[in-house]
Amino acid sequence: MNALAETLEGGPVNGLAEILDDAALAGRAVPRLTDAADLDVPAAYEVQRAVIERRLARGERVIGVKMGFTSRAKMVQMGVDDVIWGLLTDAMLVESHLDTAGLIHPRIEPEIAFLLERPVRGPADAVAAVGGVAVGYEVLDSRYEDFSFTLADVIADNASASGFGHGPWRPLRDVGNLGLVMEIDGRPVASGSSAAVLGDPLRSLTAAARLAAAAGVELQPGWVVLAGAATAAVPLPAGAHVRVSAAGLGHVEVTTR
Repeated sequence: MNALAETLEGGPVNGLAEILDDAALAGRAVPRLTDAADLDVPAAYEVQRAVIERRLARGERVIGVKMGFTSRAKMVQMGVDDVIWGLLTDAMLVESHLDTAGLIHPRIEPEIAFLLERPVRGPADAVAAVGGVAVGYEVLDSRYEDFSFTLADVIADNASASGFGHGPWRPLRDVGNLGLVMEIDGRPVASGSSAAVLGDPLRSLTAAARLAAAAGVELQPGWVVLAGAATAAVPLPAGAHVRVSAAGLGHVEVTTR
């Protein structure tokens, strides 16, 4: 029995979190947790929380949440009927440059981001709590070999969260059908509509509030909510310049090295 199987056989949440956290720190892919033993969704979220706790112990702080599986096509592909979520920390926020050397197989996708200006205790509070909206992007980097995972695996891995950025915050407006374009080195590589995010990114925001409330987490003022991808994720190479733009929201840029 290999070390991963031994850890899973015992079932310790902290042991599973250590595997994923160490993989992220080392930039080294590991086998899927579910290859060695059963891992259901509630247990996967326990592992996710333990991964975040390890990051907090190193001095990071939670500054938001990210949503996953927000497109109908992705739900069908994964065989699920609900979204998933993960947590964002300040160490994940990218200002203008991103070092890809420590990442395993980074990908990037365009997003709509919301800034909260008041606490959110449940779905009914979500839209009224928004203080700003911006075009954004998320950098994904699954810690699993071959970017292959089951639902439980990706939840445990904090929904593949790695990094994110956003453009200037603007007053909340209708974001139900905004055109988004992502370019790498001046060449369009992905385009789509914000309607791909549950029909309207505000529905994803409400879903984030629902999942957070169920987990006993109160979304805080100053937190960012990434609503989910408007297009498929694109491989992110080193030495590239990425620009994401959205109609009415301007653009955001990042350079990799």
